[in-house]
Amino acid sequence: MTKQLDRIKELVELRAQARMGGGEKAIGKQHDKGKYTARERIAMLLDEGSFEELDMFVRHRCTNFGQEKKSFPGDGVVTGYGTIDGRLVYVFAQDFTVFGGSLSETMAQKICKVMDLAMKMGAPVIGINDSGGARIQEGINALAGYAEIFQRNILASGVIPQISGIFGPCAGGAVYSPALTDFTLMMEGTSYMFLTGPKVVKTVTGEDVSQEDLGGASVHSTKSGVTHFTASTEEEGLALIRKLLSYMPQNNMEEAPYVECTDPIDRMEDSLNEIIPDNPNKAYDMYEVISAIVDNGEFLEVQKNYATNIIIGFARFNGQSVGIVANQPCRYAGVLDCNASRKGARFVRFCDAFNIPIVSLVDVPGFLPGTGQEYNAVILHGAKLLYAYGEATVPKVTVTLRKSYGGSHIVMSCKQLRGDMNYAWPSAEIAVMGGAGAVEVLYAKEAKEAADPKAFMAEKEAEYTKLFANPYNAAKYGYIDDVIEPRNTRFRIIRALAQLQTKKVVNPAKKHGNIPL
Repeated sequence: MTKQLDRIKELVELRAQARMGGGEKAIGKQHDKGKYTARERIAMLLDEGSFEELDMFVRHRCTNFGQEKKSFPGDGVVTGYGTIDGRLVYVFAQDFTVFGGSLSETMAQKICKVMDLAMKMGAPVIGINDSGGARIQEGINALAGYAEIFQRNILASGVIPQISGIFGPCAGGAVYSPALTDFTLMMEGTSYMFLTGPKVVKTVTGEDVSQEDLGGASVHSTKSGVTHFTASTEEEGLALIRKLLSYMPQNNMEEAPYVECTDPIDRMEDSLNEIIPDNPNKAYDMYEVISAIVDNGEFLEVQKNYATNIIIGFARFNGQSVGIVANQPCRYAGVLDCNASRKGARFVRFCDAFNIPIVSLVDVPGFLPGTGQEYNAVILHGAKLLYAYGEATVPKVTVTLRKSYGGSHIVMSCKQLRGDMNYAWPSAEIAVMGGAGAVEVLYAKEAKEAADPKAFMAEKEAEYTKLFANPYNAAKYGYIDDVIEPRNTRFRIIRALAQLQTKKVVNPAKKHGNIPL
C-alpha cells in the first residue's frame, strides 16, 4: 500500500513540475513582458474547469548540442481539449518559458495529435502561438514537424474551424500554419509575424526596419491583411476568440448555433428611409445600415482596418448566424479593388464551407481604375470574389441600396451567380455605368454636332438616369425579386432566410475547382 501511495505522490510531483513549464524564473520573465503563460491563456480561453490536458509528460528526444542535459515535461507546448460555452474545442498553446517555445519533433507530434483528434471528433481547433521558431538543435526533424502541422491545416480546411492566436513571436516557417487557418488574431505590441527577420532583411536588401514595422499587428491588420483581428490585452484577445466561435458550427456538417432572439423580427427602422442622400455622389455610412437591421445591433467585424472599402463580419438575424458582405460608400466611394476583392472572397468561401448564409449589402460604383490596380492583377482578384459567390451553395440574400454598376454589379452576388433572393431599395441604380459616363459613350458623335453640346449631354444624361437610376428595369426582367421599402429591410431578410433554410444546391462533381489565384 505504501508503494502505491509513493507512486501517487510521484505522479502529483511530476504534474506539479510539468505545470511549472520552464520554471519560476522563466515564468517571471514572461509576466514581466506583460504576457501570460500557456496554461494561464488556456484557463482564460476555456470554460472554467473544462480543460483536459494531454501529453503532459512528453519530453524531447534530441541528444545534439548537449540537449540531453536539458529537458522539461511537456516540451514547450500545452495541448488538450475543453469547452467554450459548453461546446467541445481542441487547443494547443506554445510555452515560451520552455526553450523559447521553439518547435521540436515531439512538440509537433503533440500538436498533430490534438489536430487529428479535432478532425476525428469534428470540433474546432485553436492554436496559441508564442514561439522563437524551429528548435535549431533538432535540424530537419523540426522542419519535418512544421510540415506535418501544415499538412493537417490543409486537410482540416473547410472541415473544422481553425483559429490562430499570435501572442508572441511567430517567424520563419512557423507563420504558415496561422496563414492556413481560417482566422488569425494578433496582440498589439507583443506579437509579430514575418518570414525573414530584420537582421536578414538588412543583410539582403540593406533596409533598416524594426520588428514592429516589419511584422507587427498594426502592419498585418492594415497593410497586408494577414491578421483578421488585433487586441490590446490578452484577456481581450481570448474573449474575442470565444465570441468568434459563437457564430460558427462545430464542423462543416453542422449548422451554427441559434441564439434566442429578443429583437422583434418586424422591427421597422424608419431612419433607413432617409439614409440615402439625394446627391448620388454623396456618401453615407454603411455601418449605420448594418447596425439598424441585425439582431440588437451586434456585428462582429472581420479585418476591420484592412481594405476598408468593403465590410465583412458576422451578425445574427432572428438568432441565426450570418456572414455580411457590404460595400462602404464612406471609403473610396465603395469601389472594389484588389484587396477588397480578396478580403470579400475569402470570407464568402469561409461562410460557404461552414453553412453560414451570406447577406450582401450592395452600393458599388465599379472597380478602382489605374495602372496600380491593373498591374496588381485586379482582374484576377475581382474574379476571386466572382468565383466565391458563384461557387457558394449556402443561402444568399442580396440587397442593392444604391449603385450597382458594370462588372462590380455582377461580382456582388447578382441573380445570375445564384443569388437566392435579390432585393433592391427604390434608390437602387443598376446599370452598366453611371449616367455621365454612359452618355459620353452613347452620344459622343451627336454631342459634337449639337448646337449646345453641354445642354444636349445634360438632357441625355437625365434620360439615361431616368431609365436606369432605379431598380425597376432590372426588376422587369426578374433580376431583382422585389423592390422593398428600406425600413422593412430587416423583416424581409429574416423572411428570406427562413424560406431558404431547406435550400438544396449541389455543385458538379469534381476534385476541386481552380480558383483564380
